[in-house]
Amino acid sequence: MELFVEIPEGIKIELENFKIKVTGSKGTLEKDFYSPLFAKEIEIKNNDNKISITASSKRKKIKAMTGTIKSHILNMIEGVTEGYTVKLKMVYMHFPFTVKINGKEILVNNFLGEKTARKTTVVGDCKVEIKGDEIVVTGINKEDVGQTAANMERTTWIKARDRRVFQDGIFWLK
Repeated sequence: MELFVEIPEGIKIELENFKIKVTGSKGTLEKDFYSPLFAKEIEIKNNDNKISITASSKRKKIKAMTGTIKSHILNMIEGVTEGYTVKLKMVYMHFPFTVKINGKEILVNNFLGEKTARKTTVVGDCKVEIKGDEIVVTGINKEDVGQTAANMERTTWIKARDRRVFQDGIFWLK
């Protein structure tokens, strides 16, 4: 089984064994796909304007891993050309809470009237902007942007209360 990834113009890809480095107009991403489980059965090559991912085995897990590697490379290419953006919305009914950013730390103050601030972190090189009741997370790495947004949503998760009544929190918009 062999899969191909076309390299668009303006993208530079460096390949060393299973380590791939993608450089574009927005920045550089690097990822290591090495795993001893499939290192002998999958081969990644850089041919002029396309990358080939070849599997020597027809096992289901090896086929799945070749597709996963292809998808990750496509996500890296999209990230360094266009970037990724996630929009979140702050919703509160009674206690207005605030979100502050201190470097790599995000603080949620006065959530449900709590005296202590809830804390979470920014993953990777994401940028977090607060515009009124909207929070915008941007970056070139899809995994980091998604994890940062999920961390913020998870920070305001309400336990031991009825979610139909207590609808406060930070939620994904787009």
